[in-house]
Amino acid sequence: MTESLDETDWAILHEVQQDGRIAFTELARRVNLSASATTERVRRLEAAAVITGYRAEVGLERTGYAVLAVVRLKYPGNRHEPLHRLLAECPEILECLRTTGDDCYVLKVATTSVSDLERIVDTLAQFGSTTTNLVLNQTLPYRGPRVPRTPREG
Repeated sequence: MTESLDETDWAILHEVQQDGRIAFTELARRVNLSASATTERVRRLEAAAVITGYRAEVGLERTGYAVLAVVRLKYPGNRHEPLHRLLAECPEILECLRTTGDDCYVLKVATTSVSDLERIVDTLAQFGSTTTNLVLNQTLPYRGPRVPRTPREG
């Protein structure tokens, strides 16, 4: 589907990433389409799994999760199901990426205290060696993809 995304599709993606609750009439106004054409475009983007969901951005500190960390895990085995079960059961693990390189997984973990973080890291350590970094601030929050640049735009 990526090759068939046109300028209007990218404009829609930009707007819904900024405000997932935007009304179709307002979205239509911003992308210069009728409300029905905009609704059809959004439904097509959803059906093609370009838009995979809508969610609220939550202020971690306001919910009591003031400690944010990145944990890298070297997983020596090839049976990943036990780790996947832990990921499903542990609400403090917000995100998990399987990566190449020295570390097999990179996890984003939010906890209520450093001692709670220590508990999570100790639990992860049963799967392999870990390296943990506390996040001081989020310089660039997740923002989603943007219109790809053409070679001459560099």
